[in-house]
Amino acid sequence: MRDVPFVTVDVFTDQRFAGNPLAVILDARALSVGEMQQIATEFGYSETTFVLPPQDPANTAHVRIFTPTTEVPFAGHPNVGTAFVLGNLGTLFGNPVGTQLRFEEKAGLVEVELARDGARVTGATIQAPGPLTIGSLVPPAELAPCIALDAADIETRHHAPVFASVGLKFILVEVKDLAVLARAAPRLEPLAILNEAYAHEETDCAIFLYARVGNDHVRARMFAPLDNVPEDPATGSASAALGAYLSTLETPHRDRRILVEQGVEMGRRSLIHVDVETKASRFDRVRITGACVEVMRGTIAL
Repeated sequence: MRDVPFVTVDVFTDQRFAGNPLAVILDARALSVGEMQQIATEFGYSETTFVLPPQDPANTAHVRIFTPTTEVPFAGHPNVGTAFVLGNLGTLFGNPVGTQLRFEEKAGLVEVELARDGARVTGATIQAPGPLTIGSLVPPAELAPCIALDAADIETRHHAPVFASVGLKFILVEVKDLAVLARAAPRLEPLAILNEAYAHEETDCAIFLYARVGNDHVRARMFAPLDNVPEDPATGSASAALGAYLSTLETPHRDRRILVEQGVEMGRRSLIHVDVETKASRFDRVRITGACVEVMRGTIAL
């Protein structure tokens, strides 16, 4: 029998049992890909990470990210949470863990900076691994049945629903107000039809809804039922894509910080800070920052 150590953390919060839970498998060298998927399915969190030695010794670790159904190339809260856990370990595979970390992932190299309170790590900032990519527009009449809303509930003054990514793809959708946001719910059958219609986007049509609360403050929800995630309490990769996309709608472009509040309707409030930097007239870099708190430690018996 193999004992595989793990730590779980709540990400994008400083309060235990809020934010987005994450399981971090501290040493996945003895695990097959099939076992990684089984472990992620067993935890049932939106993502579970598996830490391996880096292929390039100049980097900190090779990190693989699994949802309950599949491996994904990048996600926000798994990187923030994994960095928090490794930072508090102090050493990894015999090497010291500093303040600057570099994770090798399917989407590319992810750079992380730890936040500390004295010797204690309290959270992390990550930089999205890829540039903003913008895909198809989705007519509100096609999208609305997937989220149990009417087409009139979708706000299109600023932008139509659109596929966008900085490493992981989402449909970004603005709704009229917080009341509409609260009424939304995922609907599997219409979403499966939408997914087939947009098969060329090569994604499972995860939907990131948001309503504007104030200047540079939005409240959001994320539905990904085709990935067995009916709703996610904090989605850093979607928040990063939203921040980057919104910055492209402004003329002239400007640096901005956006607060994304998520998980409120689930009773797991999360706070995600998104920093968008521009150079000249184009989007240049997006970073997401959040706090974390440890919840459980244990071993998986295999």
